[in-house]
Amino acid sequence: MTAQSPPTPNIDAELQDSWLPMVVIGMGQVQMSLNINALPVSIGNIVNEFNTAPTTVGTAIVAYSLSVAGFVMLGGKLGQKFGSLLVFQIATVLLLLAMVIMTFSTSAEIMIVAQLIAGLAAAAIVPTLVVLIANNYRGKQQSKALGILGAVQAITTVTAFFLAGALGTWIGWRWAFGIIIPFAAVVLLLSFRLKRVPKIPGVKIDWVGVVLAALSIIFISVGFNNLNGWGLVLARAAAPLAPLGISPAPILIVLGVIGVQLFVAWAQRRVAAHQTPLLALEVIDSRQEQAAAISMMSIVILGNAMTFLVPLYIQMVQGRTSLDTSVAMIPYQLAVFAAAISIVRVFDRLSPRQIARKAFILVAVGMVVLAIVMNNEWGTLPVILGLILVGLGQGSLVTLLFNVLVTSSPKELAADVGALRGTINNLAAGVGTALAGALVVGILSLNIQRGVMDNPNLPPELIQQVNLDEVTFVSNDRLETTLATTTATPAQVDEAIAINAAARLRALKLTFLFLAALALLVIVPSRRLPGYVPGEVPTPER
Repeated sequence: MTAQSPPTPNIDAELQDSWLPMVVIGMGQVQMSLNINALPVSIGNIVNEFNTAPTTVGTAIVAYSLSVAGFVMLGGKLGQKFGSLLVFQIATVLLLLAMVIMTFSTSAEIMIVAQLIAGLAAAAIVPTLVVLIANNYRGKQQSKALGILGAVQAITTVTAFFLAGALGTWIGWRWAFGIIIPFAAVVLLLSFRLKRVPKIPGVKIDWVGVVLAALSIIFISVGFNNLNGWGLVLARAAAPLAPLGISPAPILIVLGVIGVQLFVAWAQRRVAAHQTPLLALEVIDSRQEQAAAISMMSIVILGNAMTFLVPLYIQMVQGRTSLDTSVAMIPYQLAVFAAAISIVRVFDRLSPRQIARKAFILVAVGMVVLAIVMNNEWGTLPVILGLILVGLGQGSLVTLLFNVLVTSSPKELAADVGALRGTINNLAAGVGTALAGALVVGILSLNIQRGVMDNPNLPPELIQQVNLDEVTFVSNDRLETTLATTTATPAQVDEAIAINAAARLRALKLTFLFLAALALLVIVPSRRLPGYVPGEVPTPER
C-alpha cells in the first residue's frame, strides 16, 4: 500500500463524515422549491394585484419549468467546464437576483421574466447538486445523501404551500418570494465552506445539442399541455392553427420525439469525432440505466398526475378551499419524505429490481384504493390510506432510481446524471399533469354527453344552448350560474347538476384506475434494473 501524508486522509475523512456539505446542498434544493411551489398558492393575490388572468400565473410557471427542462443539460456541461461549485455559486446569485425582481415586480410581464431567470438559474443548480454529493460522500453515506436530497424536495413542497398561503393571507404574496432572498444569500455564504470541484479539461459546449434539446423538450411540453385546449386529434376552435384540420398538439409531440432522436444521433456523431456531447450518452447506454430512466420518468408522471387529480377532486367535487387541499395532501407528502429517507436502510437486503417491483405495486394499490373509495365525503381513512401508499411507493422509487443512475456512472459524469435527472423530472412533471388532465376531461366529456343524451328530462332545445364540445371540470355553483342563462327550469338545473356530479366522480375513478394499470405496466421495464446491492459512485481508477 502506498504511503500517504497524514493531512490528506484526515481532511478527506473529515469532509466525508461531515454533513455540512449536505446541509448546503439541501438548502440549494430548498431555494428552488420554495419559489416554484409558492407560485400556485399565490395565484389569487397576484391576479388581484396585477388585474390579470389566472392563466398569466400559469405562463410564469411554464416559463420556469421549460427553462429548467430545456437548459439543464447545458447547466451540467457548464459545471464540467468551469467547475460545479463555481457554477452553483453563480447560479445562486442569479436566483437571488430573480427573487429580487419577483418581489418588487410592477407588472405580470416582469413577474414572468423573473421566473424565466429563476428557471435558467435552476437549470444550472440542479446538476451541480449531484456533483457536490458525489464529490463529498461515498458508499452508504452517499446513498443516504441522495435520499435526503429527494426528501428535501418533498418536504419543501408542503412547507412552501403553507408558508406562501400564510404570508399571502396575512402580509402579502411578495413576502413568499422575498424571504428567498436572504435564504439564497446564506446558501451562497455557506457554499464557500465546500471543497471545490475541479473542472474537466477540454470540455466544449455543444450549442447544436443545446438547440435540439431545448426545442425537443419545449415541443413535447407545449404539445402535452395543450391536448385539451387544442384537441387530442382534430383541432378545436382554440387551436392557433389547424393543418388539414389536425390539432397542432400531437404534431408538436411528434416533432419533439423526432427532435430527441436527432439529439441522440448528433451526440453519437460528436462522440465519434472525439468531441464533447451535450449529454454523455454513457449515463443511459446500458439496459439498467435505461430502465432506471424510464422508471424515473414513469413515477414522476404518476406522482404529478395524482397531485393534479386529488386537488381537482377536493376543490371541484367537494367544493373545498386550497387550504383544505394542502391539509389533505399532508399524509401523501409526509409519506414521500419518510420513504425517501428510510429506503436506503434496505439497500443492503434488497436489490434495486426487487425494491422497484414492490414500490410500483404499492403505487398501483394506492391508486386502486383511491379509485374505489372516492366519494363526496373527505377525511375517510381509506382515502388517506391510498394517498399514503402512493407516497411511500413514490418516495422509495425517486431515491432508488436516482441512486442507480448515480452509482452506475463514473464520478466525472455526475453532472450529466444530474442534468438527466433534471430533464426527466421537469419534462415528466408537465407530461403527468397534462396526461391526467386530458384523461379526466376526456372521460368527463363522454360521461356528460351520454348522461345528457339519455336523460328524458333534458330536451334537445335545452342541450343546444350548452356547448358540450367545451366540457371541463366545474363546480356545482359555476354550473348553476351557467345554466341560469338558459331556459332550464329549476328541476332541469338540479338534473344537470346531478349528471355533472356523477360524471366528475366517475371520470376521476376511471382515471385513477388507468394510472394504476400504468404503474403495473412499468414493472416490465423495471425488471432490467440491477439485481445487486448498490455501491458508491465508481471512481476514475475503476
